[in-house]
This record gives sequence, C-alpha cells and structure tokens, in this order.
Amino acid sequence: MKRIALILMIAALAGCGADGAPWTPSANLGLSIGTGGVSTGASLGASNGTVSVGVGI
Repeated sequence: MKRIALILMIAALAGCGADGAPWTPSANLGLSIGTGGVSTGASLGASNGTVSVGVGI
C-alpha cells in the first residue's frame, strides 16, 4: 500500500509543475483530384514555439 501511495504522489508532483510553453497540436487532411486520379494526404504534429515535431502520411 505504501508503494502505491508513493507512486501516486510522485506522479502528481511530476504532472503539476511542467516548465515551458504548452504543446499545441496540429492536423492537416488533404484531398486532391487531378488527371492522375484522386490522392489523399494527412499530417499530425505538435509545436511549443521552439520545437516542432510531426509525421505525414
């Protein structure tokens, strides 16, 4: 029981004091129709102003 209480206390402390700007999510969906047919695309990402990460398919 003490271990569970310790783990919960550490998780609560770690979650309440994050430094820096919050991460802003972004998403983009695309649909193109042309002579070659229909093509689709999608991208997901997140940015905090300084760092940006994303994936496109």
